[in-house]
Amino acid sequence: MMDQNSNRVEKQNYKKFPNAPTFKKLIGPSFIILALGLGSGEVILWPYMAANYGLGIAWGAMLGITFQYFINMEIERYALVKGESIFVGIAKLFKKAPYWFILSTFIGFGLPGIIAASAKVFASVVGIEEFKWVAILFLITIGVILSFGKTVYGMMERITKTVILVGVPFIFVLAVILSAKADWGALAQGLVGKGDGFWFLPEGIVLATFLAAFAYAGAGGNLNLTQSIYIKEKGYGMGKYSQKIAGLFANLKIKQKVKLEGESFEETPENLKRFKKWWKLISLEHLVVFWFIGLLSMMFLMLLSFVTTYGSPETAEGINFVIHEGFVIGQTLFPALGILFLVVVSIMLFQTQLGVLDSTSRIMAENVAIKIQERDSEKHINLSKIYYIFVWAQIAFGVTLFLLNFTEPKTLIILGAVINAFAMFVHIGLTSWTNHKLLPKSCKPGLIRRLIMLVIFLFFGFFSGVVFWDKLF
Repeated sequence: MMDQNSNRVEKQNYKKFPNAPTFKKLIGPSFIILALGLGSGEVILWPYMAANYGLGIAWGAMLGITFQYFINMEIERYALVKGESIFVGIAKLFKKAPYWFILSTFIGFGLPGIIAASAKVFASVVGIEEFKWVAILFLITIGVILSFGKTVYGMMERITKTVILVGVPFIFVLAVILSAKADWGALAQGLVGKGDGFWFLPEGIVLATFLAAFAYAGAGGNLNLTQSIYIKEKGYGMGKYSQKIAGLFANLKIKQKVKLEGESFEETPENLKRFKKWWKLISLEHLVVFWFIGLLSMMFLMLLSFVTTYGSPETAEGINFVIHEGFVIGQTLFPALGILFLVVVSIMLFQTQLGVLDSTSRIMAENVAIKIQERDSEKHINLSKIYYIFVWAQIAFGVTLFLLNFTEPKTLIILGAVINAFAMFVHIGLTSWTNHKLLPKSCKPGLIRRLIMLVIFLFFGFFSGVVFWDKLF
């Protein structure tokens, strides 16, 4: 009798799986995750590789972003079904995981390579030689924006949509104007791994650079996991019933009860039908916005870099190839267009650093909250204060590195990317296991999807091991 009563109470706590909206209303979260990758892989590393090795490595960019599509969808799957971030789910199975996410996120993204690149490009436009002071000013400006602006999801979504919808077409037009038919042919061949005198990897390529670019073909590192936060913030699937954490970052003085755990639904035919419709729609949204627009962005940027800088001695020195691109564009078309290109690149990089600082601080703040609630589930938390501590701690770390003259953007980006590639290896395994253990059977990934995730997991593990071995021995 007690069992029946218990089941009845449990059943009353079930929520209905919400109805899915139209596809148009779904578009949003993928813009954020795409924009977080614009400043690393898309704007810097893959164009750098094209400038130095040609377009034969384009297959790596396509495979990298395809891998990230599947990674992100498994992260979204958890949030859609459980109405909570993947961090909460992982912490249920691995109690020490929040410490790992805080440490790996801070180290991986605290290295200020993206803002260093933005500052160096901007400094070249205005004629400032010591760009580290511009980088420090940019970092502090981002801190001020996040501290005094509305650090909510909506603001980030509007900014990123604008940057992508203006920046990507601009790059596309330049690539079309400056490229010839042979260049497009070289790009098409590169997508299947055929380069100028090599297949897949050219002789002399630095494995760490390739792994860094591969990891950043999209967002990379723990930033992939923010997809679960954005799904929840938008109220997708069971996220409709969740507390919107973004709103808790608004007031430094208020401690509030933070509800991190989601809700459950009963596996009825109606609820499962709704889940499948949601899954189909968010899969399509991520395919169109993240995979397709992301792939186009990388291809156009690689093509533009190839036609303007390939074979030039300027390409080997850090991110000077970007500045050289602007010079060639100005020389070939007209000077103002070359300057405009550099300004657009600088803005895209600045916006990426803004998004990265916001997202990483959210990741670390949520994981601190998870550990606090583990000790005392009723404790009120000042999530805003924790968030801002991480924002300014990362800024202080970056400023310190600049003052110590660790300023070369490419070096900082590659180092951070290699660390983040290993972080991806870890979180792919944790996410896959969490989905296997915690999701209802009817919502778990099928065999093909599980095999794809296993291949991706082994790839990042193997490649990370090879790079670390190469650097250590």
